[in-house]
This record gives sequence, C-alpha cells and structure tokens, in this order.
Amino acid sequence: MYSKMVIERFQNPKNAGAMHGANAIGQVGGIAGSDLMKLYLKINDSGKIEIAKFKVFGCCVSIAAMDVACDLIVGKDIENALKVTNKDILKVLCDVPDHKMQCLVLAEEAIRAAIQDYYDRVEKETKKSLKKAR
Repeated sequence: MYSKMVIERFQNPKNAGAMHGANAIGQVGGIAGSDLMKLYLKINDSGKIEIAKFKVFGCCVSIAAMDVACDLIVGKDIENALKVTNKDILKVLCDVPDHKMQCLVLAEEAIRAAIQDYYDRVEKETKKSLKKAR
C-alpha cells in the first residue's frame, strides 16, 4: 500500500517530461530490471538550478520520487542540490515500502548523474574555448 503522497505524485507529477535546452542530463537505472530514470536540468551561469524535468520508465514510486527530487533541487545551487538524499525524498513521500526504497536511491543518483554531466559539459566547453584562444 502506498501513501497518499506517493499516489498523488504518481497521478499528477508536476515535473514530468523532457526538456529542450537542458544543459545537464543524468540517466540511471535500467540494469537487470531496474527502473530507468532520466533527469533534465537547466542550470544558470551562477550555478543555480532553474528548471528540472524527468522521464521514468518504471513504477509509481519511481515517478513520485523523481517528481519530488525535481521540486527539492529547483532553486538550489549545485552544491546544495548535491546534498539532497533519498531520505529527503522519503520525508516528502511520507512512507515507501522497503522493497521500493531503491526507487528513491535511483532518484538521488539521477541528481548526481545530471550534475556530473553539467560539470563534464562545462569542462569540455572550457577546453574548447582555450583551444580557440591559442
């Protein structure tokens, strides 16, 4: 049985869908029957997350967890977004069966994967700019 919050977030996710113009994309899961999660972020020049959207191929808890994760990181700078954990997501969802906790862990991993992608893109652009300057 799922909490009212899990059901509400599953049935009415606010942050579902792909995002055009994302400058950070993290994908996790999809191995050995695991749910597949993709997180899209728009991070501004000062390192603040302006928009977060997601796509999930998985169960209702995965969808709810990613929707909550998006809400928790929007408006935060990168460093504070990295502090969001599966426990923070659980606090919002109120209750999740033990066998579904992996969904919350994957949502946390998606945040980290998207931010790592952002860092990788920034590094690549910096190297590209340095080559042009020579």
